[in-house]
Amino acid sequence: MAKKQADGDGLNIPNRITALPVRRVGPVVAAVIVVLLAAMLVQGLITNPKLDWPTVWKYLFNENVLEGIGYTLLLTVISMVVAIILSVILAIMRKSINPVLRGVSWFFIWFFRGTPVYTQLVFWGLFAVLIPKISLGVPFTSISFWSIDSDVVITAFNAAWIGLALNEAAYLSEIVRAGLEAVDPGQTEAAKALGMNRTLIMRRIILPQAMRIIIPPTGNETIGMLKTTSLVLAVPFTLELQFATNAIANRIYKPIPLLIVACFWYLLITSILMVVQSRLEKHFGKGFDARAMGTRGKQPPLPGKTDGEPKDDVNKLNEAAFNGLTA
Repeated sequence: MAKKQADGDGLNIPNRITALPVRRVGPVVAAVIVVLLAAMLVQGLITNPKLDWPTVWKYLFNENVLEGIGYTLLLTVISMVVAIILSVILAIMRKSINPVLRGVSWFFIWFFRGTPVYTQLVFWGLFAVLIPKISLGVPFTSISFWSIDSDVVITAFNAAWIGLALNEAAYLSEIVRAGLEAVDPGQTEAAKALGMNRTLIMRRIILPQAMRIIIPPTGNETIGMLKTTSLVLAVPFTLELQFATNAIANRIYKPIPLLIVACFWYLLITSILMVVQSRLEKHFGKGFDARAMGTRGKQPPLPGKTDGEPKDDVNKLNEAAFNGLTA
């Protein structure tokens, strides 16, 4: 009864206004339109004979396609690991007090960001033509202590991941630099006050906090790298997923079903990577989650209050105290 009286129910209030909920037609109309469009899309995909779904199911788990998936994942993992290591080094060099290190980092980023990745891969494919032998010896002389043919070291696979990694490192280094600069400088000052050196500060203080900002764009770059592996044909490296499906399509003269096969596997792998990215963001975002403010915020009860009673707003308490002092 107390609750009803507090709400005004059961009281004889003249000219009471009975409020009705607002009818929201927009979401219903939008939902109907989306359902119709989705139904039309599904119906078109199922009934279109040009898509040739029997051929899609036939080659979806083809051994050449599965081998291509393996090489695509291998290229992605190796390229991203090398690129992440290089990007951290380049970002630290950009923030170094040594002007030579800053200049080298700037030139690397300028060059690899300024040229297309396809062009870089072509050059790496021609590395053995440009430099037939890799040798160690006295510079500017013919004296050599050790040498090896370039085509033995820079194989098609090695040329592919080296080209991808160097290009990606130039982009990731700017992401890492942005993350490092987002950390409050006071953190560095406090660490120096504790006697920590620059290397330890970067490894234990700055990088762990910067990861919260670095992870989301790095996840996007990883997904982009997965799809960029389709360009290693320029090396040429002919064992990744896109080339494997293209080879089957050229053999059976059915490009569309094999394109669907490639799309399916790229979408599946991308979806898994998005889940992993989400988990990493939650892990490195601990302590930075948004919290509700005000009387409904997740605050401990004040003295004399219980969990079921409203919590007073701290700002309102401060305001009331201030007004009481000035009265």
